[in-house]
Amino acid sequence: MNMNDNRRDCRELCVRDLGAKPAAVDIECATKANRNYRTALWTGEYLQVTLMCIPVGGDIGAEVHCDTDQFLRIESGNALAVTGPCRNQMNCRRKAGSGCAVIVPAGTWHNLINIGNTPLKVYSIYAPPHHPFGTVQPTKCDAMCAEK
Repeated sequence: MNMNDNRRDCRELCVRDLGAKPAAVDIECATKANRNYRTALWTGEYLQVTLMCIPVGGDIGAEVHCDTDQFLRIESGNALAVTGPCRNQMNCRRKAGSGCAVIVPAGTWHNLINIGNTPLKVYSIYAPPHHPFGTVQPTKCDAMCAEK
């Protein structure tokens, strides 16, 4: 099978939470294939991997995880990463594109805003996990409702 055949398979990939068992995943392919706002790909006891698709002009939304460090990697698209010590002091702003990582320590307010003209494709690693096993949230609205 050549590389183009592999990429065609990626477009048809069914992404689901693989649970706390060992896994080898083409993370770039899975991230780019994901069309949901958030999809849990792997949830273990101490770590979680989620995939995100942020529409043009959309964002993750200003948030803070008090007990969770977070690593976000942009696989495709362009973002503005915004961080700070509190919601009204998110003064650190940096443009980030494909291949860039945003690392957010627990207790840091952050947001990722899609400033490009295509969906922003991101994967996120939380340690410890932040979302329930099997989380699939098609839209940001679904995610916000689930967190209430």
